[in-house]
Amino acid sequence: MSACVPARAADSDRTERAHPPHSPPPPGPRRFRVASADMSAAVAVFLIALPLSLGIALATGAPLQAGLVAAAVGGLVAGRIGGSPLQVSGPAAGLTVVTADLIQHYGWRTTCAITVLAGLAQLGLGCLRVARGALAVSPAIVHGMLAGIGVTIAVAQLHIVLGGTPQSSVPDNLRALPAQLANLHPAALSVSLLTLTLLLLWPRLPGRAGRLLRAVPAALVAVAGATAIATAAGLVLPKVDLPSWRNHALAGLPEGPVLGLAAAVLTTTLVCSVQSLLGAVAVDKLVSGRSGPGPVGRSDLDRELLGQGAANIVSGSLGGLPVAGVAVRSSANVRAGAVSRNSTMLHGVLVVAAALLLVPLLEFIPLASLAALVMAVGIQMVSLHHIRTVTRHREVLVYAVTTLGVVSLGVLEGVALGIAVAVAVALHRLTRTRITHQVEEGVHHVHVRGQLTFLAVPRLSRALHLVPQGAGAVVTLDGSFMDHAAFEALQDWQNTHTAQGGTVEITGRRAGVRIAEPAALSSTHPAGDPQAADASDADCRCRPWTAWRNHQCERPRPLPDTDRRPGPADGRTAADGAGGTGGTGRSADGVGRTDKAADGGRNGGTERRESTGGSRLVRGISTFQRNTAPLVRGELARLAREGQRPAQLFLTCADSRVVTSMITSSGPGDLFVVRNVGNLVPPPGAESGDDSVAAAIEYAVDVLAVRSITVCGHSGCGAMQALLDDSGPGGAPTPLRRWLRHGQPSLKHVEGVSGPPPRLTGRQPADAVEELCLANVVQQLEHLRAHESVARALKDGALELHGLYFHVGEAQAYLLTERDEERVFDRVRAVDLAW
Repeated sequence: MSACVPARAADSDRTERAHPPHSPPPPGPRRFRVASADMSAAVAVFLIALPLSLGIALATGAPLQAGLVAAAVGGLVAGRIGGSPLQVSGPAAGLTVVTADLIQHYGWRTTCAITVLAGLAQLGLGCLRVARGALAVSPAIVHGMLAGIGVTIAVAQLHIVLGGTPQSSVPDNLRALPAQLANLHPAALSVSLLTLTLLLLWPRLPGRAGRLLRAVPAALVAVAGATAIATAAGLVLPKVDLPSWRNHALAGLPEGPVLGLAAAVLTTTLVCSVQSLLGAVAVDKLVSGRSGPGPVGRSDLDRELLGQGAANIVSGSLGGLPVAGVAVRSSANVRAGAVSRNSTMLHGVLVVAAALLLVPLLEFIPLASLAALVMAVGIQMVSLHHIRTVTRHREVLVYAVTTLGVVSLGVLEGVALGIAVAVAVALHRLTRTRITHQVEEGVHHVHVRGQLTFLAVPRLSRALHLVPQGAGAVVTLDGSFMDHAAFEALQDWQNTHTAQGGTVEITGRRAGVRIAEPAALSSTHPAGDPQAADASDADCRCRPWTAWRNHQCERPRPLPDTDRRPGPADGRTAADGAGGTGGTGRSADGVGRTDKAADGGRNGGTERRESTGGSRLVRGISTFQRNTAPLVRGELARLAREGQRPAQLFLTCADSRVVTSMITSSGPGDLFVVRNVGNLVPPPGAESGDDSVAAAIEYAVDVLAVRSITVCGHSGCGAMQALLDDSGPGGAPTPLRRWLRHGQPSLKHVEGVSGPPPRLTGRQPADAVEELCLANVVQQLEHLRAHESVARALKDGALELHGLYFHVGEAQAYLLTERDEERVFDRVRAVDLAW
């Protein structure tokens, strides 16, 4: 099998998608249909792409048809094959300087051949699946490269705006600028200023009429308006000249020195690939942040590289400019509401139609208007937002060197300089370590800021030996890396200092940093001590994506007889129950469960629960304040200003194993959550009803205007087990029994009184409890429909109801659907979302 064949999903996924042998065959292939959103998005992108493609071709010195060829090929080929469905490819401003330099040195036909070779190189990189590696380039280098290209474009096009001819380099253009200012061409300058004015003011039209007019792209309005006024005034200006397609030059055999051609192919490949891959990532962010159209699959970067390579091969062969992802067109495509790659392909079809049918109209466009448009694009490539970002991350030196290198030397040379400076800055940061020592209230504090490597060991030793024997010391490690030499130096000092009667506490930016190894800990802590268990993470099975701490993190170790809990929970320590990554970050759910494990079967359990549980709670909150709060403070501040606007009401059980944010991949402000024992919804007017649930439903529907309500049950529900065990009459009317009466109708579903009991796809319920859990979800949805606010919203079509079953042991969600009057819980698979 070829290495270039993209693997869309694992074999198991393909097996799951196949229909069972006894089910009806899948429906036939659907007819090709284009969504109306894709149609409107294609028109919007086409109106932007047409003048920009001509302007970029003009800026490079290539035949103007080459811009149209590249735009059409980018839409049709890259749009069909590429891995980013909504990214629009074509001639990009970031390639203008590279292409202009190639045309000047090698001629147009060889430049087309270089484009073809660059496409072949991109295909090879795509087959090697190295697309993610391109994202390892520092953003400061990428932004600096684009800024340098933007400056080069703007300075060159300024000469055409003034009515002259640009030179071959930025220094030459700057030296010729005074003479050009002394010999202005009034007509060209007037048309250019009119184009820039329309381009600047059109997006700022006020009022309702302005909002409607702004739907027309500013680039099209600027060029069309300047062309109309220049034609009406009878201005004599150089205009677009599109020769017959019969005379269009195609690619030829490359001619020139081998090393020079290789460098040209490498430069074109680098700029095309990096710009396209970064553009695909940016498009994913734009798509995830918009509301309205349905979900769009995330970009497959290796496939995107294959699509860009194929597009460059076709574009170069047909005499077109190099192709890359274009940020302006892609963002317009997303904002216009495109939902599939059909919009990109339709835009390519429209470009082909314009190139064949609109040639007489295009030849009215003054070259000065196109130059003004491209100059504005070049100025926009020097982004103030990017400058502020690299300044905040202390990478302004990398940005500045890359920009100046591209402007002065060229793209490849500038990027190489930027990479060299970025490596030097990284090495400087790695070796720069600040170590301070100070005494506060008799405690010696040694603070290490930066990465702790062997180069800093002498300074670390000097600071540590300032701590006198027998004194208390706190060593704070404010960095993310420590090599072996530094580790041994710190551990040796710690062992020596504690042996001489002193105390040492080693902390860090990360919660629960510990230096001592498990062997050393075993001699200082008795078996079963939670501190010892917390400190040891040699057997830790946590992963960086572990979002909670109520899980077993260490190898289970036996407890002393006094701490042993009878039954199947034997062998699990208190630390094991709460997680062992430094003993911090426990959730509130973990406090109650681990305390029971530690205190069961032992006197003095209340005292132990207060001390251990309280300290865990405080440590968990402290970890949040230190690690998480700085990351979410801005978002929470926005929510505090704007108020909550959740889209869903999520009603689920109070069971600590059901984590709503984890199951739904949601965060603050996304869900309005109601939790109770058994995820019950008391029907309105029910005896011993609970107004809190009804009030939450009314508030969510009438005040928050949620668009959906989900009732989520789960496996192993204790409320359902209690309902089965207590289904008979009699017994004391405890609060729990009175509450569980709202689950009695769910038993009728299990017995088939209210219709066929719900079932799971692919298997039968494991036991009576799971069968009741499924029936309970269906029954509570019926109770929901009886509430007045819900019924009214359902009638108006403003609300949807969903049933969900979460199997805790499988970590698998099942969504309720109806098939032929039968209620079925279908598995929710990752492959469903991708397709």
